[in-house]
Amino acid sequence: MGLANFWRSYKVLIVMIPGVGLIHWGWFNIRANSLLKKDREEYIPEPSIVTFISAAASALAAPPAAPLAAPLAAPLAAPPAAAKSK
Repeated sequence: MGLANFWRSYKVLIVMIPGVGLIHWGWFNIRANSLLKKDREEYIPEPSIVTFISAAASALAAPPAAPLAAPLAAPLAAPPAAAKSK
């Protein structure tokens, strides 16, 4: 297997391995850069968000709504009888 055959067969591998390595090296350098970090004294943490839901007194006292299926559950009225003609 010559160099030309290796290059033809593994172009993506030859380009991607150093590329992924350079991306990781760059990310490591960005994270280690002190110019991009805030000082501990200047850092003000966000306050925690605390929420709770309380039901309104009027919602608790209101009667429950009628279910939608109630009108459908009532028996249907019989259709009027047709008049017989002679």
